Amino acid sequence: MRRGRGPSRAELWAAAREGVISARSLVALGVPESTVYDRCRDGGPWQRLAPGIVLLSTGRPSVHQLVVAALLHGGPDAMLTGLEACRRHDIHRTPPRDGTLQLLVPHTRQVRHTWFVRVDRTRRLPIPVHHRGVPLAPPVRAVIDAARCLRSEATIAELVSDAVQRGTCTVAELSAELDSGGQHGSATPRRVLRAVGAGIRSAAELDARKLWAASGLPEPWWNAAVYDAAGQLLGIADAWWDEVALAWEINSFAWHLGPADYAREQERHARFTAAGASLLPTLARRLRADRAGVTAELCAAYAAAAARPRPAVRAVRVDGVPPVQWGGFAPAGPE
Repeated sequence: MRRGRGPSRAELWAAAREGVISARSLVALGVPESTVYDRCRDGGPWQRLAPGIVLLSTGRPSVHQLVVAALLHGGPDAMLTGLEACRRHDIHRTPPRDGTLQLLVPHTRQVRHTWFVRVDRTRRLPIPVHHRGVPLAPPVRAVIDAARCLRSEATIAELVSDAVQRGTCTVAELSAELDSGGQHGSATPRRVLRAVGAGIRSAAELDARKLWAASGLPEPWWNAAVYDAAGQLLGIADAWWDEVALAWEINSFAWHLGPADYAREQERHARFTAAGASLLPTLARRLRADRAGVTAELCAAYAAAAARPRPAVRAVRVDGVPPVQWGGFAPAGPE
């Protein structure tokens, strides 16, 4: 440190993390409190991110700088939870960042919300998982804390189903965490967890089940593997009516963006058609935007499939229930 002139810029940045430092630390380094205040004024070289938390630069702070500032604001034992913690646990089907972070702190600590931090005081402070120097709430807690703050059933379904499909959490673990945290904000996550426990893999699939329930059609097998007469896999049907060999496929633009993806989808359709199975594709957005139209198409597709002889195809239910054998046909094939 230079004598009489206070710390240099390099010394300040060395003491900070990602350029973020507390005002108290700046004063301890020899920066007068009045100088800290002046440099954070409009037009100054620094900016205040939270009470007593300073970014040693101007411009828009990065997500990581905001995370560091939030943790400094929360104090000892604070940890990141909610959607940003989920992303750092490699749970990717989350809504776009909106600039808000969610923090857990001990219930004895009086910490206020800020413009970018929601502070949750809790008596059930978990042991954090450290990821690149950032303390995170464990995945189960992070998912449920996020779900309690979300209002969209579809968004919660994407978050929860992604965590379960990746093996990051189980439905039982998520349900237990939801029960442990009280009733606030639990109604919609509880409905979604029941659906995911029944095999729902996405928000679009949840919409599809709701539409089917109002259609008057028999319940299909959800996510059934379909094989041809030679035992070759045709594909996994989102919904499968085995009695008439009808597959219903829910397509989302998010999963079919490239030429290679489109080509694979066309090959899959060709396999079903060549084997004689009926396949009805539906865009996911139409499940909400055009419920009547999709319902009419689904009922018409079922009626057409029922009117023709059932082809020699075989399906295997996800839940392991053996398929019905039609006309004595049960070709050997992979289980």
